[in-house]
Amino acid sequence: MDITRLYVGKRLSEVAIHNGTVYLAGQIADDTAADIVGQTREVLAHVDRLLAEAGSDKSCILTCQIFIADMAHFPGMNEVWDDWVAPGHTPPRATVEAKLANPACLVEICVTAALR
Repeated sequence: MDITRLYVGKRLSEVAIHNGTVYLAGQIADDTAADIVGQTREVLAHVDRLLAEAGSDKSCILTCQIFIADMAHFPGMNEVWDDWVAPGHTPPRATVEAKLANPACLVEICVTAALR
């Protein structure tokens, strides 16, 4: 059983790759002073970068879970998502309001994708 992990830390790995599937840890923005549009853009850029390093891309996303601190931010997050998502490859997605570990974070996104 081969499992490849990227960015391994004491508490979590940012990426695990197993059996042709890429699993990302929940991604959050570094710039927590940004609004929901800015944080969502940054988070999706993290997703793009990690998927590329793992040998995948957003057109290969199998499922996505979005955790948003306040559903009042839902339209702003969706605006960025709609511009980012690969046309014709929109994955199954769940979006829930959740109290995030860092109160300054407005959105956390977790994806699972197939390798290219």
